[in-house]
Parts: sequence; structure tokens; C-alpha cells
Amino acid sequence: MEVYGTIFSLLPPIIAIGLALITKEVYSSLFAGALVGALLYSGFNIVGAIEHIFVTGMVGTYGEVETVSGVLTDPYNMGILVFLVLLGVMGTLMNRAGGSAAFARWASTHVKSRVGAQLATIALGCLIFVDDYFNCLTVGSVMRPVTDAQGISRAKLAYCIDATAAPICIIAPISSWAAAVSGFVEGTNGLTLFVRSIPYNFYAILTIVMLIVLSVSRLDYGPMRRADEQGLGALVDEMAASHTVNEKGRVMHLVVPVVALIISCVVCMVYTGGFFDGVDFITAFSGCDASVGLMYGSFIAVVFTIAFYLITRVLSFRDCMSSLPDGFKTMVPAILILALAWTLKSVTDSLGASEYVAALVDSAAHGEALMSFLPAIVFLVGVGLSFATGTSWGTFGILIPIVVDVFNASMSNELMIISISACLAGAVCGDHCSPISDTTIMASAGAQCDHVMHVSTQLPYAMTVAGVSFVCYIIAGFVQSAWVMLPLGIVLMIGTLLVIRNMTANRG
Repeated sequence: MEVYGTIFSLLPPIIAIGLALITKEVYSSLFAGALVGALLYSGFNIVGAIEHIFVTGMVGTYGEVETVSGVLTDPYNMGILVFLVLLGVMGTLMNRAGGSAAFARWASTHVKSRVGAQLATIALGCLIFVDDYFNCLTVGSVMRPVTDAQGISRAKLAYCIDATAAPICIIAPISSWAAAVSGFVEGTNGLTLFVRSIPYNFYAILTIVMLIVLSVSRLDYGPMRRADEQGLGALVDEMAASHTVNEKGRVMHLVVPVVALIISCVVCMVYTGGFFDGVDFITAFSGCDASVGLMYGSFIAVVFTIAFYLITRVLSFRDCMSSLPDGFKTMVPAILILALAWTLKSVTDSLGASEYVAALVDSAAHGEALMSFLPAIVFLVGVGLSFATGTSWGTFGILIPIVVDVFNASMSNELMIISISACLAGAVCGDHCSPISDTTIMASAGAQCDHVMHVSTQLPYAMTVAGVSFVCYIIAGFVQSAWVMLPLGIVLMIGTLLVIRNMTANRG
């Protein structure tokens, strides 16, 4: 049976996502999806399927004729894994030094309500806009003690982190995401196109609006309501529990390392873009290698943190060194999920899922009668593709060239700008909802929340914003004015939440 480039190519991620939501067990679900894809690829040859998963997918093949990197030998992926480990070490160091506990005590005197804790988490998430991976883990490390003190569930914390990470990065001109989007555009100025698309990025903007409204109005619904009422979602950190709180710890023992981490990561990211070779800051940032930059920056931050703790005598050298393997252990679940998710994506790519979706969009986009509906169509396709593959950047790479080609790269065509924005919004929405998305996985890791609980509790919230965004893109295809559509979208979002609040109040 020929499955390449057909609807069957989407079967592996659909199976993996479905099993994860049904069984609440993510590891076996991801592997089952990859196995189904490998069986389809190999014509149901068991040996061929196993080789496709572990050799071609995970490890890669090396030879004189052809060398193919696997997901665990890909340099970019390895950089992200090293970054994860180093962030785990940072978190363990800050906990052992008593910095996290001291920050929680300080915050309890300044942040005296659940509303304040959630708004502080949102604000910090919006401030760290350079990269979504960095955002997830940094915000989680800083805000966990604050939200824990206010009785906010880890599921809610994970949602606040996830809902600011990618959405804020996709509307920030100076971010690794802006650089990626610009790189996918040919025949026109990619950064200019990105900036012009920001007011039409309804999903990203309305997600942040929804976060603020939910926090201020104390509104929760669906699985999140039950999780937050019962304080569900936290993972048991046995190592942290086994260590008593370090009474020597002060607030500076958390703040100084985090500031050092932010500065070193930004400096190292522009370094990889050639800033110290004479390239201007914006160009260096747009051309940086985020994986390498974050790896360098987190390593420098770990070394600085160890030296800082030794100088201030809050930890001994032995304690610092024992934090290295313990920090690695805290990130093992996230690393395993990432490895399996990347493998699933590799298997899905080998079945031609991207080509299948690209052909569908291309045929729909060239229909004159559908032109005004194109933004809404592109948004839906972006959501579906990103949800199934777990990658927003891959979705950009497929859909953006198609949209640019349809409009002949004409920057004067407002409908092209709206359609590009719909592509970006749809990709972020699908990435936000998908259990196999690396950003979603890192949000769980940052909040130290059970991954399946994070996905299941935030899904109704993401779908609410997606529904409002879809309506906005239908209207925007005809109105074609950001000055009209953005205020209208915000009004629709707030109105939808008010309706939900009335409905849940009546049921209660």
C-alpha cells in the first residue's frame, strides 16, 4: 500500500496524541505512534520498522555514500538537550542554596494573592521573549515557589508558562522565532513581513488577553478548574524533599543566577550571530544559532552560579558538585519525552506528511472564490499540521512559502499579510495544544508538572482562543484592517469569557 504523501501519513501522530489523552501515559503513546509510522514506512516489516525507529530516526546512519543525522545526533537537538540538563543543574543549585525558598518567603510579603502570583508569572513570561525554550524553564524556576505559596496548581502554572512562551516570541521582532520566520520567506523582506503580521496574530495576542482576564476575574473552567481547586499536577521531587531548606539562602541566591543566565544567554546568542565580528545587534540576533547560544549561555551561568555560591559560602564545593547529577536526573522525564517526540516527528516526515498538507493548501489557495477565506483556511491547516507534528517551525517552513507564492510576494497586498499571520497563529496554536510539542514538554518541565495533566487542562483554554481567532480570520479576510480587527478580536475574546463565566456560574 502506497502511503507516502497520503492521508495515512498523519496516522502516527494522531495515534500518539489520542493514546496519550486516553491512557494519560505519554511515553508508550509516543513510541506506539512512531512504531505505527515505521510499520507503514517499511511495508509492515518488523525488522525494517525497528531499524527505521532506532537507526534512521534516533541515531542516524553513517557511511561513505550517505550520512543521515538522527534526532539524538542532530547538532541542534543535542544543543537543546545540553541546555535542558544545565537548566536542571541551575534549578537544583538554587534549591539547595535556599534561593528558591528565600524568594518564596520574600514573595509572600509582596505577592499576597493568587491574582498577583498569576499576573507576576504572566509579566515575567512576557519579559523573557528572546526564546520559548529559555522562557519555559526560566519562568518555571523563578515562579514555582511563588505560585506554590499561593496554592496555585502546577497545572495552572504550566499553562501560564506555555501560554506566554511561544505567543510572546511570535509577536516579538527580536526573538529566535522572528529570525526563523524571516528565514522561510523568499522574494521579499522577511523581517518587515513579520512585523506587519503582528497586529493580525490573533491567537498570540488573544491568548495573553485571556490569561490576564482569567487571572483578574478568578475564572477557571473545565479540567483546569478541578486541578486548581485541588492543587493537582505537581511531580514529586524526591531529591528536593530529601534535602532540608538551607537557612543561609537569600533572595539574591535566586535573583543573581537568573539575571546572569539571562544576560549570558542573550550575549551568547548574538555571539553566534556574529555580533562580535562587526554585525549589528538586530542582524546578529536574527541570524543566531539559538541552540548553541543557549547551550553556551547556560554553561557560563552554571559556572558563575557555582562560583557565586562558593564565594558567599551558601554551599560547599561538594554540594555544588553533587547538584550536577541531581540536576540531570530532574530533566530525565523531559529529555525522554523530547527524544520520543522528535523520533515520532522524524517518522512522520519520512511518510510525506508535509508534502500531503502542502498539496492540500496549494490547491485550496489558488481557488479565486476562496481568496477572502484564505486566512481562515490557512489558520485551520496550520493548527492541524502543527498539532499533528508537534512543530510550529516546521509548519512555518511548509505554509509560508505557499502563501508568499500565491500572492507573488506582493507586500502591498494586505490579504497576504493576514494570511502569513494566520499561518504563524495557527502554527503556535497547534504547537500549544500538542502533547508532542517540545515547547509544551518544556512548559511541563519548567513547572515540574505531570505532562499529560498539563496538556489536558490547557486544551479547553487553547481551543477557546482558537475558536475566537478563527472567527476573526474569517472577518479579517473581508475587512482587511488591523485597526478594526484587533480591537474587535479583543472584544470578542472578553465577551466569550463572560459567556463562559455565566454558564459555569449557572451550573455551579
